Amino acid sequence: MSKVWRLLVAASTMVVAGTTDTRAQQAPAVDMKAADARAAATVKQMTADEKVVLTHGIMPLPLGGPTPPIPSDAIAGAGYIPGIERLGVPALKETDASLGVSYVMGIRKDGATALPSGVAQAASWNPDLMYRGGAMIGSEARAKGFNVLLAGGVNLMRDPRNGRTFEYLAEDPLLSGILVGAAIRGIQSNNIISTIKHFALNGQETGRKYVDVKISEGAARESDLLAFQIGIEQGQPGSVMCAYNRVWGEQACANDWLLNKVLKGSWGYKGFVMSDWGAVPNIDAALKGLDQQSGEQLDPAVFFGDKLKDKAAADPAWKARLDDMNRRVLTAIYASGLDRSPVKAGGKIDFAANGAVAEEVAKQGIVLLKNNGALPLAKSAKSIAIIGGYADGGVLSGAGSSQVHGEGGPAVTRPIGGKGVWAGFIAQQYHRSSPMDAIQALAKDAKVTFRDGRYIADAVEKAKQSEVAIVFATQWTTEGLDVPDLSLPDGQDELIAAVAAANPNTIVVLETGGPVKMPWLDKVAGVIEAWYPGARGGPAIASVLFGDTNPSGRLPLTFPASEAQLPRPKLDGSDWVEPDFSGGPSSGSDKLTADYDIEGSDVGYRWFARQGAKPLFPFGHGLSYTTFESTGLKVKGLTASFTVKNTGKREGADVAQLYLVDRAGQAKRRLAGFQRVNLAAGASQNVSLTIDPRILADWKNGGWTMPAGEYTFALGKDAETLGTPVKVRMPAKTWKD
Repeated sequence: MSKVWRLLVAASTMVVAGTTDTRAQQAPAVDMKAADARAAATVKQMTADEKVVLTHGIMPLPLGGPTPPIPSDAIAGAGYIPGIERLGVPALKETDASLGVSYVMGIRKDGATALPSGVAQAASWNPDLMYRGGAMIGSEARAKGFNVLLAGGVNLMRDPRNGRTFEYLAEDPLLSGILVGAAIRGIQSNNIISTIKHFALNGQETGRKYVDVKISEGAARESDLLAFQIGIEQGQPGSVMCAYNRVWGEQACANDWLLNKVLKGSWGYKGFVMSDWGAVPNIDAALKGLDQQSGEQLDPAVFFGDKLKDKAAADPAWKARLDDMNRRVLTAIYASGLDRSPVKAGGKIDFAANGAVAEEVAKQGIVLLKNNGALPLAKSAKSIAIIGGYADGGVLSGAGSSQVHGEGGPAVTRPIGGKGVWAGFIAQQYHRSSPMDAIQALAKDAKVTFRDGRYIADAVEKAKQSEVAIVFATQWTTEGLDVPDLSLPDGQDELIAAVAAANPNTIVVLETGGPVKMPWLDKVAGVIEAWYPGARGGPAIASVLFGDTNPSGRLPLTFPASEAQLPRPKLDGSDWVEPDFSGGPSSGSDKLTADYDIEGSDVGYRWFARQGAKPLFPFGHGLSYTTFESTGLKVKGLTASFTVKNTGKREGADVAQLYLVDRAGQAKRRLAGFQRVNLAAGASQNVSLTIDPRILADWKNGGWTMPAGEYTFALGKDAETLGTPVKVRMPAKTWKD
């Protein structure tokens, strides 16, 4: 990409997001150039033995089997890479993940603050809040002695059945890239390294170590890779974590096209690539662009130790590659200030302040999907029936390596099973934040009763006796497993329908990892999507239900009406073999293909627009207790301006959304910009957005291409509900990445 275009893109990705928090705007830029020069000088001082210290490490946990000795300075967590004391290079002490400091099966016996799930964070459409959340979990990682946080999940949602949808952000590359970049900046403001992951096209958990992704380069560059590219530009993460899956037949962690040609070549990335745990197929991964072997005891062998040293001693090409590997790791260490500001376990954590951040994220991420006037609830209600979802005890969380435990541990744990290390990571867990207690605190005079929902007749009887019935419906998802369909499990759809038939004032609170079907939608009075709402989910849900918080979340994902609307109605691999808890096959077969050329770059709402299909709820949808109007759209070149007005009777926040709808006579639906705007009743605000030109372009012949012609834009309440179109003529442009 030319210098002019690079500056334009850097400006556009900040302005499009509409950031107003000076911390998010003014987070110190990472000086990669100076760090790279310093790293090169250090590499020249390293011995042959020292050059294979930073290239591999262990998972410092008692996993059983042939676990290597755990160094005395290691902390129970995801990973440990020894330092080089002679050269002042600190050890890398790594912990999962994007939602907070992982509890690693309770081995450390400490607590951490759990942010809401990634999709809940993204539903805020608020990069400033993402920055605050990242800064918070980064500070807790640092206080516990970690200097690398394995955060930054940004894979696009190509299939809502993906078990890790809850960890990621959105289906749109612009929204995903801007938000993950803000979170990474927040994390690294603590002088620790953040990753961005999982690079790339990691779209499902079924057969995740074997699935081979088929996609054209143009489609990849315009979708999943663009999300990573924007995230790296915005966040400047010290490390990129490669994925388990294959792309074009090669493992992502040994993929020359992904790692060398795109990441390090086309984008000029100066940090280092670490493997996912157990994702390194062989020593040749080093030549393909992998810089560090993580959790080496999970791989077939330690490839990046003595084997790598021997290769470097015998072959100048391997020696040069090994020097580059060290230079990249050191560049990240120096750029993030790990050596200047060493971490130390036992730091003080203000759980009250951090909990307030988590609660604000939950409030802004809750999406009001339907409201026939029943919401907000009156605090004067005399009787409220709460049904299902363990709502008397806590709120659901997603499982796997990102699982966070709060102080005191979970309110409820339901073991699921599994073998080996995954037996400890996979369980249904509920954060200790009771929605029932929070509801009772706001409706002080109400008789609030709870039924667990196991018996529909019992729930129906209690609903009949109450003014309002609130059904908490849950969909548990986890790393390592995809869900078979989009129904609510355990008969909850039938439960909701029966309760709604008994009480017309039935509200459904969804705690889900992603989209679900709602066969009962026309029977209930209101629906809110609370996702996995984190450490303070109970008070956040109650605050929205009773109107102390005006809901402002917008869907970062399309909710399909059925699986038949998806590019792949049948999940790839669902009839292949029964997946085990590590995502691999139990039969030994390793042939599984995911054809992403079906939708190409038309992921999510773009696919629905292309097909002319009507989803259950469109991308960008979300209701409020007030009303908004966006008018006066003008587009001049790559700048769009308009006015947003609160036309209702109470303060609230809207998310202004700008869409490309046609390019040179070809229908194209693309989110071209967005800004979250908070307004008092009757107030208005002028908004100006700079459009990232890559959103308007195609990737062709090794670069970006914008054809000459009329480009049509429209403001939208969501990706489906668009306002008056505005046309602007643009000249043809081509440029390199």
